[in-house]
Amino acid sequence: KRVYQQEMLVLVETAAGFAIFKVLDEGALKEVDDMSALFQTPEAANEVVRLKCFQQFKDSAEALKVVAKTLRGKLPKKLKKFLKTNIISQEIQETLICADKKLAKSISKKLGITCKSGEFGLEVMRGIKLQLSNLLEGISDAQMKSMNLGLSHGLSRYKLKFSAEKVDVMIIQAVSLLDDLDKELNNYAMRLKEWYSWHFPELQEIVTDNFQFAKAVKAIGIKTNVKTMDFGDLFPPEIVEEIKEANELSMGSDILPQDEANIKTLANQVCELGEYRESLAEYLKNRMNAVAPNLSAMVGELVGSRLIARAGSLMNLAKLPSSTVQILGAEKALFKAIKTKHNTPKYGLIYHASLVGQTTPQFKGKVSRSLAAKCALCIRCDALGEAMDGSFGKANKSYIENKIKALESGTKYMPKKKIPKYDQPLVQEYNPQSDFTKADEEVEEKPRRSKRKKTGQIEKLLCLTNK
Repeated sequence: KRVYQQEMLVLVETAAGFAIFKVLDEGALKEVDDMSALFQTPEAANEVVRLKCFQQFKDSAEALKVVAKTLRGKLPKKLKKFLKTNIISQEIQETLICADKKLAKSISKKLGITCKSGEFGLEVMRGIKLQLSNLLEGISDAQMKSMNLGLSHGLSRYKLKFSAEKVDVMIIQAVSLLDDLDKELNNYAMRLKEWYSWHFPELQEIVTDNFQFAKAVKAIGIKTNVKTMDFGDLFPPEIVEEIKEANELSMGSDILPQDEANIKTLANQVCELGEYRESLAEYLKNRMNAVAPNLSAMVGELVGSRLIARAGSLMNLAKLPSSTVQILGAEKALFKAIKTKHNTPKYGLIYHASLVGQTTPQFKGKVSRSLAAKCALCIRCDALGEAMDGSFGKANKSYIENKIKALESGTKYMPKKKIPKYDQPLVQEYNPQSDFTKADEEVEEKPRRSKRKKTGQIEKLLCLTNK
């Protein structure tokens, strides 16, 4: 029989390569309360652990490839070969300590090595990494730092490489920024109206749009300038007349030049934010038409981008069923309804689509369900298909519009289906191979007993019993 040596080994993954350390006295380590005290100096660390084997990476590209695989919990070929050479081939009945639970599971499954990961192993690894440059031969502390820095930069670029190619990330960021800009614009415009209303309160009743109101404040300044100023193309003539008439009967108080300067600064901020918001909305529209044209044709660019942002990506949204797309954005209401045993919501973000908005309240639930079903098809077409002209989405939108008209009129909508052309000839020729004889029909059958013989036998038995 083979005699196996009982050892406790620690696998340490570094930027320089893989190293296996042997724990000299496992029992003594478990009795110590503070593990870091045993690794304060290189001499003390050498009394606790000893380097068993070390395999260095050839270059930074190999290090990046191997470490990226181990981070996903997979066993790289280089590590597999390293463990086979230094553990399995030497016939050591080992207990290997590993930091990552997934990697430990992969090693145990593929190599049959008893691999563990726990708090004790992590404390030993922290102590080893504290004195790593002293425990490893031929690698200085400066070299180890430069390797760690290069590998960390490479891993960051590796992780960002996949998300940079996803164009739907730009859509998610743009629609999130658009929502934030709307909130900020509303706050700024409300503050501007309250501030300027002390001087010219009648203006906000004449000019109701926030962006136009900021332009008017920026142009007018002190209200006495209205009599002599030329508005140009800023407002139509009838609005200009209303502003001049309101100025003559204005009940506002006077303001100082310093107040006017601060109010105009705030108006400039509102105008700049409004212009940036318009350019961002145009950018989002172009992005959506390029990434998800069918979804944009169905529900619009804004609702479509919010659906993508809610799901996380276009591919994640394509994996969702139509029932989830229908209530996406109303998760709180759904769970509350389930908890209180009330009716679940009929729509979420899809409620803001123009097709649902133009429907009467009694049919909104039906229309949102049909719209979600068609949206699910359009999303999958955008995510997995090749046609990017938006024709599929336009066809489905016309279907939903006709269905809405049919629901409101009280009739059942039946879409017109194109009947395929019949290409077969009307007069068929005689085919002699289709003929068959009576012999072809004959099939061997088991002989059946006649019912008459059976009844005759029963009558004879009855007569015998009566005698």
